[in-house]
Amino acid sequence: MAHDILLLPGDGIGPEVVSQARRVLETASKQFTIDINFETADLGGVAIDNHGVPYPTSTRDLANKADAILLGAVGGPQWDHLPAGDRPERGLLAIRADLDLFCNLRPALLYPQLAQASSLKPELVAGLDLLIVRELTGGIYFGEPRGVTRDDQGLRRGFNTDVYDEREIERIARLAFGFAQKRGGRLCSVDKANVLEVTMLWREVVSEVAADFPDIELSHLYVDNAAMQLVRAPKQFDVMLTGNLFGDILSDTAAMLTGSIGMLPSASLNSASRGLYEPVHGSAPDIAGDDTANPLATILSAAMLLRYSLNEDTAAQAIESAVERVLDQGLRTVDIAGEGDGILGTAAMGSAVVAAMSA
Repeated sequence: MAHDILLLPGDGIGPEVVSQARRVLETASKQFTIDINFETADLGGVAIDNHGVPYPTSTRDLANKADAILLGAVGGPQWDHLPAGDRPERGLLAIRADLDLFCNLRPALLYPQLAQASSLKPELVAGLDLLIVRELTGGIYFGEPRGVTRDDQGLRRGFNTDVYDEREIERIARLAFGFAQKRGGRLCSVDKANVLEVTMLWREVVSEVAADFPDIELSHLYVDNAAMQLVRAPKQFDVMLTGNLFGDILSDTAAMLTGSIGMLPSASLNSASRGLYEPVHGSAPDIAGDDTANPLATILSAAMLLRYSLNEDTAAQAIESAVERVLDQGLRTVDIAGEGDGILGTAAMGSAVVAAMSA
């Protein structure tokens, strides 16, 4: 059966890293006899330039037909003058909502070869293997009403609405408990239940769902304490579950524990395991076109695509093993390079992974 994969290169370094991930997927498809059809479309700033909107109808039609989507990145300063609702990032929010991609997986795995690249002491982060499960289509990023108003005296007032219903909380909690069952059996739910009513409900519903997973050790942390604990002793965590806003912040914090945000993949899934896969990093417009971007996060996102949406775990493992072999060889992009490492550009790093898969 043929699998339809939609490529959304996006903005900044997105096209550079997606092109290398495509090469790796093409290599995997040949090695493991996986029939893949690729389509390419616009999302974000490039879509605004070409179609006038960040999520055009042509992209939406292809996205709804695809078995999986691989995204580069969206955004850049050239679109910052646009109204908030018309900026590139609104295209990303729109496709998440359109496909009901409510479950965001962000692994923070520290490769032993990169322990010295972390900003923390190696003994604190060596062996780190953390999965953050972030609810992605609710919360303050999607809540209504929202906006900026001006009162009779001309004073401006900005407001957003943080809202979750119990169905949204329950479905993400059940997935998180399921992931914990396949890992270390521990789940930490992060909220701000001492202040925010919406997260009081979050804690209550997560605790109710826990009754169906007696084999999982459940704990709760307020988000400020969770951020502190991530920096103090990150290896205490196995799976972290949280809402949209807190997950956005904590996952980037966890990313830096691993040495570089350029190493971390992510997956956003719906209930049918159709998903959008993207590196955690942004569009990095300051290095776009320089052939210096790290493509490994996008390549590892492609591995997650094979595992979660195409059920091709063997091929996914082959890609992940190839990345490890490349790191074992001392090959690095500039963001993860140390003294004595061989520094490669974006395309050369992609070639190194392809070569490692073929070795």
